[in-house]
Amino acid sequence: QVQLVESGGGLVQAGGSLRLSCAASGRTFSRYAMGWFRQAPGKEREFVAAINWTGGRTYYGDSVRGRFTISRDNAKISVYLQMNSLKPEDTAVYYCAAHYDLGYAANEYDYWGQGTQVTVSS
Repeated sequence: QVQLVESGGGLVQAGGSLRLSCAASGRTFSRYAMGWFRQAPGKEREFVAAINWTGGRTYYGDSVRGRFTISRDNAKISVYLQMNSLKPEDTAVYYCAAHYDLGYAANEYDYWGQGTQVTVSS
């Protein structure tokens, strides 16, 4: 069992940066791949980024590749999403999620946080 709590969201101007954090509880955190997803009003949940349990493999969605960076610190039981060059279309609720294997699809992930709002103004 893994519990996830996101933080770090907020309001930022276009071109700015934010760093999201996801704190996990549970002794098996290091065994899980971790993902970030986002959901804007009226839209489906979208894959943002994922990282395997060692941190050695990462995947990114096309819309964020080159601007966002996912990382993890298993000693701190946390995963991070550094978001640079933010655009208004990045506005959404951002969720972290855990799964035994690295994947893109939201329905593959077993555990979810409550989400944190990111708003990018133009």
